[in-house]
Amino acid sequence: MYETKILQLDLKGIAQSGQCFRMWETPDGVQLVAKGKFLQVWDLGQDMFRFSCSQEEYETLWKEYFDLNTDYSQYQACILKKDRFLQQAAAYGQGLRILHQDPFEMLISFIISQRKSIPAIRTAVEELCKTFGQPIDTPQGQLWTFPTADQLAGARIEQLKECGLGYRAGYVLDAATKVATGELDLEQIANCKDEVLLQRLQTVSGVGIKVASCTALFGYHRLQALPVDVWMQRVLEQEYGGTWPRSYKKYAGVLQQYMFYYARSGNWKFR
Repeated sequence: MYETKILQLDLKGIAQSGQCFRMWETPDGVQLVAKGKFLQVWDLGQDMFRFSCSQEEYETLWKEYFDLNTDYSQYQACILKKDRFLQQAAAYGQGLRILHQDPFEMLISFIISQRKSIPAIRTAVEELCKTFGQPIDTPQGQLWTFPTADQLAGARIEQLKECGLGYRAGYVLDAATKVATGELDLEQIANCKDEVLLQRLQTVSGVGIKVASCTALFGYHRLQALPVDVWMQRVLEQEYGGTWPRSYKKYAGVLQQYMFYYARSGNWKFR
């Protein structure tokens, strides 16, 4: 166990923010499976948190995973004072952070996410892990790692459909096969510019700009990536005349998370 003080970290907000599907809320924090490991984090109050790992593991893995080396006040400071909506959204989403997640897991998860609610995405992703991942014994019982590209590339379409993937099964198999064979090198494209990264991700069947943008933002930490779903389209139409403000381009991904989280909270009404 390791305890530390962290400013601007809202565990439950992150779990509900739509950027990760294997983080579960507990009465006093969250538990998750990421990077092949299980972690539980307790919110002790007064900005104190307890991690179910050693200080060394926290420093070498989880500190980066939660993006704790970044001061998010710099993103909030760029919000125009006259932008009342985003000021409110950022205040409501105080403590949200963009996680450093695995690019392959993000690619597959957001392929699955198409035309699904967040609970349905979670269920399908978990079934995929149970079927193809490796078991992990945890204090909460047995959980599973996210499957590798090789594990999924060897799957049959019928097996994938049984995980609740429906028509997305073929897209998942195509993505896994391209990654497993090296046709899509997820490590190599990490060095590409944003535009090229998005283009390469869209060589996978069924991957359009939204899924590619989600993968770029949550898997590669490209903060200019701007995923636009139904909620974000509503926000842009009602608050910004249908166009993303140019002055927000540099940190679009972070500001988008504030908008998305706030819009879905019930505190904002689409007219």
